[in-house]
Amino acid sequence: MKSLLIMMIFTGAGFIASAQSPLGIWKTIDDETGIAKSHVKIFETKDGKLQGQIIKILDPEKQNATCIECTGDKKDKPVKGMVILWGLSKDGDEWSGGQVLDPVNGKQYKCFIKLKGANQLELRGYIGFRRFGRTQMWQRVE
Repeated sequence: MKSLLIMMIFTGAGFIASAQSPLGIWKTIDDETGIAKSHVKIFETKDGKLQGQIIKILDPEKQNATCIECTGDKKDKPVKGMVILWGLSKDGDEWSGGQVLDPVNGKQYKCFIKLKGANQLELRGYIGFRRFGRTQMWQRVE
């Protein structure tokens, strides 16, 4: 009985810790239209930084979309499977120092992410200063 109680405590603690982490799958919500666009999987790289990859496109008509406006190695590559978020490091209650790519316009922005409860993530992309940017609220996919 005692070992069962201990196991339940550690299992519960692990669940709480994972719920307070940005790791997992998130539904992206367009900040201008309010429409859900994709699912992004956020994971940790070998160097301990966070990265996000589009794993699902929600609009059936855009399943085969490519990043026409992108430059470099992402130019004309499929949006599905593309890494659009990278280089984020833990900094207090947020993850910052990274970059985010908008595959619609091909532009890269500095960014940070912050959890707003267990199931909502705030992503702020900006140029120069945080004040000059856009914020999206993503929802955790269960």
